[in-house]
Amino acid sequence: MFLSSENISLRALEPTDLDFLYALENDASIWEVSNSVAPYSRFVLQKYLENAAADIYETRQLRFVIEEQNNGAVGAVDLFDFEPQHLRAGVGISVLAGFRKNKYASAAMELLKNYAQNLLNLHQLYSSVPEDNFASLQLFRKAGFEECGLHKDWLKTASGWKNVIEFQLVFRS
Repeated sequence: MFLSSENISLRALEPTDLDFLYALENDASIWEVSNSVAPYSRFVLQKYLENAAADIYETRQLRFVIEEQNNGAVGAVDLFDFEPQHLRAGVGISVLAGFRKNKYASAAMELLKNYAQNLLNLHQLYSSVPEDNFASLQLFRKAGFEECGLHKDWLKTASGWKNVIEFQLVFRS
């Protein structure tokens, strides 16, 4: 199956994911890469959940919940900036702080790559990773993404400017 492995599955957002989404979106440690600058209210997230079932061809994005058999929702992986004409999409991934370093992100990335290549028929995926986010750099490299560029002083943070490394994965036929 495209969306499940031995330990995890990727599934659509459900109305019951409000508490999970609230915890994920309000994790200030990931705001600099998600372009967030303030917490989300439960009301705003509830409205988002009500519209989350829209088709990727309509919204140009798709979010999957990373669900572990014993722990439930542990993270999310997103396809964004979906371009059906050029057959590409951006990838973002986040795992709740208490579940990091358990290989959930690696397993989710493999499922997402399979889904993107074999079901959506995408030609490529890409991602932007801050150069000091060592876990994400390792994740994308291990998943077969190649470094293809550098944006200098791309992210403004409380501690100064950060460079961002661009990654690309081109699926070969």
